[in-house]
Amino acid sequence: MNKQIHLKEEATRCLLCVDAPCSQVCPNGDPARAIRAIRFDNQQHAGRWVAQCTDAELLAAEEACIHYDRPIRIRELAHALVEPPVSEASLPSLAIDFCGIHCENPFFLASSAVSTCYEMVARAFDAGWGGVFYKTICAQDIKEVSPRFDAMQSDEMGDFYGFRNMEQLSENPMRVDFDILKRLKKNYPNKVVIASIMGQTEKQWVSLARMAERAGVDAVELNFSCPQMRLAGMGSDVGQNSELVTFYTAYVKRHVSIPVIPKMTPNITHITDPAMGAYFAGADAISAINTIKSVTMNSRAAVSDKKTISGYSGRAVKPIALRFILEMAQHPVLKHMQLSGIGGIETWRDALEFIQLGCRNVQVCTAVMQYGYRIIDDLLMGLQAYMQQRGIEKLEQLVGEEIPNFVSPSNLDRQTMVYPRIDRERCIGCGRCYTSCQDGGHQAITFDASNRRPQIVGTRCVGCHLCRLVCPTGAIGASKRIDKKKV
Repeated sequence: MNKQIHLKEEATRCLLCVDAPCSQVCPNGDPARAIRAIRFDNQQHAGRWVAQCTDAELLAAEEACIHYDRPIRIRELAHALVEPPVSEASLPSLAIDFCGIHCENPFFLASSAVSTCYEMVARAFDAGWGGVFYKTICAQDIKEVSPRFDAMQSDEMGDFYGFRNMEQLSENPMRVDFDILKRLKKNYPNKVVIASIMGQTEKQWVSLARMAERAGVDAVELNFSCPQMRLAGMGSDVGQNSELVTFYTAYVKRHVSIPVIPKMTPNITHITDPAMGAYFAGADAISAINTIKSVTMNSRAAVSDKKTISGYSGRAVKPIALRFILEMAQHPVLKHMQLSGIGGIETWRDALEFIQLGCRNVQVCTAVMQYGYRIIDDLLMGLQAYMQQRGIEKLEQLVGEEIPNFVSPSNLDRQTMVYPRIDRERCIGCGRCYTSCQDGGHQAITFDASNRRPQIVGTRCVGCHLCRLVCPTGAIGASKRIDKKKV
């Protein structure tokens, strides 16, 4: 095998430093930006930031790397990249309308810790984010716990794939938050500012919605979904009750003229039930999903030695979020509703998947908490380049395009199969495919230890493709789909 550097794997090792030392010593380029582009699925464009770097600069950058283990292989990364022939002037617009509101792009900050004050949101807007669902405002006195976060990590530090939080709503006094919203809309008139609110009674819901409207926001989100409220009758207690969703949504709709967007909880079997309640109450759109009720056992998240059930987010929840979005998008009535997608969005490809299932914008939280507002650069670049590559001029054309490709299990093709195929040039002979097939598949792979060569046994292979999923080098691909009767 030709042992070349694995770009994504090496880029994932990068600590994504602030004011990165590697770039400080590289006057003709920005290695840190190139690595970040690779990390966030823009490998094909990463070369532009190191194309003018000399070998001496790349060596200096590598020597300046402050990684706790070993330096990032910056020279090898740079040499493996090509400068993309992309003209930024020709990139398509990401503008799209949502509830009749013009959005310069579909990327919004979610109502969470990433949007708790004026300075934070202003920095995000300056960075390029299209809008914000401001952290939920309520009439109650919010007192948070410490610590309030936990994470699921492969090595107990750094990057995490799952995130648990016990945070509730905004701790600011209501008047402070509504003043912040007013200032944001005044100073950033082209950005979309949406107030998220949560009441405990109909009077509170209406009062908060009216205050939001007077602050000049573009729309109001009704938080029916927070999983860790300490008071009964709030958050997911409401979202699990279709009648309450209908009642509070209708009540707010009667008292404000701006769009009303209920936020759904995933802590329910059928999300279409409360969503239908929102629809019949006249909701203008639906946000989904909030965090998933969860438990982690790590003692570092204990509060005075006590633990609790709270919300789970991050990359791990994306397939669940997509499932709920799809169920609403396929519903004969709800398919007409506009959707705002939330859950595990980290790269532009993640955002694209939500858009292709019907979302007109996406909300991001956990990825920002890990990597900062700067990820907007790669979100915008990646989605624009994808549209350019496909010849798509308007983002609208992508909304819902994948929905027709989803069918019920009974309608899947069960008369054909696809054999996996091993690329000998990429196979390093680790035997992972053999082990998984023997103990978790159909014993359809043999392994010759003398030359470290796995071999697929066609008479036993059922085309499950477990081997493709466990291969660490991507050496196993797919052959043509064939009729089972010809096997």
